[in-house]
Amino acid sequence: MNKRKLGDSDLEVTEISLGSWLTYSGGVEREQTDACTRAAFDAGINFFDTANAYGNGASEAAWGDILSDYPRDEYVLATKVYFPIDGESGLSAAQIHKQIDASLERLRTDHVDLYQCHRFDVETPIEETMEALAEVVKAGKARWIGFSEWTPEQIEAGLGAAVDGVTFVSSQPQYSMLWRAPEEEVFPLCASRGISQVVWSPLAEGVLSGKYAPGEPPPEDSRASSEAMNTFIRSRLDDETLTAVQRLRPIADEIGISMVQLALAWVLRRDELASAIIGASRPEQIHENIAAAEVTLSSDVCDAIDEALGDVPVRGTTLAPGAHGGVLHRHGSD
Repeated sequence: MNKRKLGDSDLEVTEISLGSWLTYSGGVEREQTDACTRAAFDAGINFFDTANAYGNGASEAAWGDILSDYPRDEYVLATKVYFPIDGESGLSAAQIHKQIDASLERLRTDHVDLYQCHRFDVETPIEETMEALAEVVKAGKARWIGFSEWTPEQIEAGLGAAVDGVTFVSSQPQYSMLWRAPEEEVFPLCASRGISQVVWSPLAEGVLSGKYAPGEPPPEDSRASSEAMNTFIRSRLDDETLTAVQRLRPIADEIGISMVQLALAWVLRRDELASAIIGASRPEQIHENIAAAEVTLSSDVCDAIDEALGDVPVRGTTLAPGAHGGVLHRHGSD
């Protein structure tokens, strides 16, 4: 599978990566987690993204068990810190140090390749956060650092507070045909500072697969029908969105690919991206998704996609769920 360089780091990651947000934190059975993870590894995916808060540590623990069967230098492992776990959250120095150790224990490794701030902590001085992240890197517990869903102001603040050259190499925003908020400001800012995008929800939680029809209940085996996984997707299932998505079907059919592959190829057309994170509950989904990396969309196809979706996509400086604006500085800092 094709690989791309992750920002200014020495990491090369596959264009398709495997995430564990809803699926491997309790959304599917352990046997499915095992089968999908091994299918991804065997198919050539080398980038695995999780977080301490997914399933209150369950996702990390599952991958620690499964990935320990593979040589550590053959995959890139990423996790995150910020959201509540065991009643504690944020990006204070104490929390960062506590959570990296807990994550490493669950993941059964002595380091992660990428340690990411899951959101921005507006209650902790950015200087404290960056100092703690630098200490984690210097201790060999993480090789590189990144962030998810930070505003341009927050990104600039983090870069300005970097300690001893330990700075960000990745940004993880929500990005898909239906959610284009990062394009205007985050993408160009990061590109100018050596930061790659690793995007989540490129299929809009499966809405862009075309499996959901307007005016009809979701399929029984879908994410939308699962009480364990449908909290966020429900907001995307309005008839206007689903009708617009169905207009993509003839575009995909004409070039001989699935709607899933169309959606993934659309995000991968951006040079700012290093990887698109997918979720999978069945191994066959892994193989369908991987095939998208071989698809190049023409400008005419991209224009047809824009025409089909019209005004449905979210654009502009819209914050993702759980994100907040603003920056807290330490007293006396600029």
